[in-house]
Amino acid sequence: MKNIYLDNAATTPLRPEVIHTMVDVLQHDYGNPSSTHSFGRSSKSILETSRKTIAKHLNCSAQEIIFTANATEGTNWILREMVKNNGIKKIITSKIEHHATLYTVLNLQKEFGFDVEYINVLPNGNLDLFDFERKLNDEIPTLVTLMHVNNEIGTVLDLNRVAGICKKYNAIFHCDTVQSIGKIKIDLQETQLDFLVASAHKFHGPKGIGFAFIRKNRIMQPMFFGGEQEKGLRAGTEAIHQIAGMSKAFDLANEHLVEETKYITELKNYCVSQLQANFDGIIINGENTFYNILNVLLPFSEEKTAMILFNLDMKGIAVSRGSACQSGSVKPSHVLAEFLSEENIKKPSLRISFSHYNTKEEIDIFIESLKTI
Repeated sequence: MKNIYLDNAATTPLRPEVIHTMVDVLQHDYGNPSSTHSFGRSSKSILETSRKTIAKHLNCSAQEIIFTANATEGTNWILREMVKNNGIKKIITSKIEHHATLYTVLNLQKEFGFDVEYINVLPNGNLDLFDFERKLNDEIPTLVTLMHVNNEIGTVLDLNRVAGICKKYNAIFHCDTVQSIGKIKIDLQETQLDFLVASAHKFHGPKGIGFAFIRKNRIMQPMFFGGEQEKGLRAGTEAIHQIAGMSKAFDLANEHLVEETKYITELKNYCVSQLQANFDGIIINGENTFYNILNVLLPFSEEKTAMILFNLDMKGIAVSRGSACQSGSVKPSHVLAEFLSEENIKKPSLRISFSHYNTKEEIDIFIESLKTI
């Protein structure tokens, strides 16, 4: 039985070159980058070269990149810092954000008592940007926190439009780019957002490492105390092998961006055509979705909802009901609940997410397996 991995929005397999880079650093560059001897200087060089590589692809300054454990850590830090020390009195977000954002906002609201407003979600799964602008007021210090690509349905936010609206009302813009970074070109000179967070494991890099972009005019207090690492903002010895692996993965993602985007787009389109040809009444959740994420409502009965992932897993096929953080839950997706009817939310929806490692043959096996359920 061939194992088929179609859950790349949850995490991605490491590229062989990334593994090679990480092993090489683990074997030869084990010095502490804060040490002044040659071993430390070698590690420090890898650290700063990695920072410059990431900054180059985002068209920003290397000093604006801060290494974190993951995007969740970055989001928690940035949102807390803006509320606690930067005078934010209102946060605007949506109810289809990742829980890393939603739970952070709710807990900060309990602690600091500011206003939270949620942008209306349209029937096609996109955000109502006219409603968004109506919620802004340049007399109230406001933070906007929205994701670029939705992790469950793949709807895409118009970053330049949102950044322009934020600038018009002097609002601060924090963006979760976890699903888009490394899969689409983001130019931070062209797109004037204030904060961006990312996780390496979403673009074929290692888990446990990510980065935050903090625009140079934004003053931040330290996330942790205890050392001068990361400009004094995140104390603790840096995981050089993780950072080097992330840098290598980001470099390769950008190097192969055009051909891999084309390949994955064709693969997704093929999967859609095969699903539509084999299942009457199938519905795609979300409109104009990102090229590697497909969320489909299957015309199956309610009682099959709980067993569908189990049956596919028994056949060696990995897909998801939603975010990997909640796919073990029996609760319906909080994203789908915002725009699907009560009847449809009870039916099985699957998130299928692709990478350049997938093939049409795998899609065919997936379709045949679904037909047997």
